[in-house]
Amino acid sequence: MALLELKGISKSYGEAKILEEIDLTVEKGEIMGLIGHTGSGKTTLLRLIDLLERPTSGSIVFDGVLVTDLPEKDKLKARRRMAMVFQKPVMFRASVRENVSFGLKMRGERKEEKVREALSAVGLLGYESRDASTLSGGEMQRTALARALVLEPELLLLDEPTANLDPKSAASIDRIIQETSAQNTTVIMATHNMRQCQRLAHRIAVLKDGRLAGLGRPEDIFSQKQLLEAFSEQEALP
Repeated sequence: MALLELKGISKSYGEAKILEEIDLTVEKGEIMGLIGHTGSGKTTLLRLIDLLERPTSGSIVFDGVLVTDLPEKDKLKARRRMAMVFQKPVMFRASVRENVSFGLKMRGERKEEKVREALSAVGLLGYESRDASTLSGGEMQRTALARALVLEPELLLLDEPTANLDPKSAASIDRIIQETSAQNTTVIMATHNMRQCQRLAHRIAVLKDGRLAGLGRPEDIFSQKQLLEAFSEQEALP
């Protein structure tokens, strides 16, 4: 059953066309990988899905509701069912506990057990009192994931979740993504890491120059070499 439907999504900034006529359906509990070179429109597409920006044209249907032109208060209700982790997450100059519980506090919720469960899920129990600004890159990324997971989103949006992380930290993030999907959370993951997409994604959407160049199961996408022209030789699979 579809959780998200994008129909004819286009986005321009002035004369610059970033996305053109994107049609994409994402099922509940699915991990959808988005791959494409820098500037292909991956981050912009995530921001549109998260309702942080409006498309120039086209529509977004979330769980059967057209959300593109909702009033702001109704759009906020829809956004509360989503969570996004940015490529370079911002940590407040506060403890890990305060960073993870921030979204709950904004909603008027104070549930310490939820915070502990989220930290446990990302392997950061015992870090509650640490200053988040002193964390390593991998620890910071896992804290950002915990901050998203504590909200129990139906849709989790990830922008380059393992970029610049060491192999151990990247493997930890991969495990969290798989476990999150297993709990029927839908995940849309934008990444340059083609092998990560091949390992984790149920389906992959290939973006090239703002257009959807391919869509299918990993084994189908990676058997079509022409769809992978967006990547350098270092990124390409043998």
